[in-house]
Parts: sequence; structure tokens; C-alpha cells
Amino acid sequence: MALFEKRKKEVKTTSCCCKGNCDAQSMAKAETAKTEGASIKILGTGCAKCNALETATKAALERLGMDTTIDHVTDFSLIAAYGVMTTPALVVDGKVVSYGKVLKTDEVINILRKVRG
Repeated sequence: MALFEKRKKEVKTTSCCCKGNCDAQSMAKAETAKTEGASIKILGTGCAKCNALETATKAALERLGMDTTIDHVTDFSLIAAYGVMTTPALVVDGKVVSYGKVLKTDEVINILRKVRG
């Protein structure tokens, strides 16, 4: 009976985070951006929550006396290269330390002390 036969679904797998919609050049750019030197990055589309995390991070850097620039990454392919699917996210020295919530200034200070010593 054809009604009860299981049909095999073809599943296409790609190693790309965007199911093959990006090219090699943009992926290479994402990988080099991910591994470049000591920095702090805010990953997000530029919404109010992302901007609030950036403000809290700037305040934390001022209170700690750290002179580090903050990059706000809004390109989705670069965000996906970090494995982040929920923004905003905080990246310190190439490692995602928080994602999916807006941290308060004191929380950012604790994370920076833990990561950078």
C-alpha cells in the first residue's frame, strides 16, 4: 500500500551557516574578523538592546580604565561566524562571553575581569 510507505526525504547538508547563500570571500572575511587581535565586539543588528549592551560595555571599560575600542558588528554573516543566533552578544578577544541578553555594567566588569585578568 502506497499510503503507508515511508518516503525518504532528501536532506542537503552544507558546511555554511547560511545554507549556501554566501560565497567563499565573505566566509573568509568572517573568519579573519573573528580571529583578529585583542578587541571587544558587540554582535547585533543595531536594535535598542544591542545599543544598550554597547553603552554598558563602554561604561565598564571606563570604570576599569581600559582603553579598548568596541566594534559593533551588524553583518549577519559575521555574527553567524561566531555561532551566535541570539543577539545581542558580547565578544572579548575573539570569544563569545555572553549572548541573548543585555548585561548591566557591573556584569560586564565581572566578565572583563575574569577574561582579561
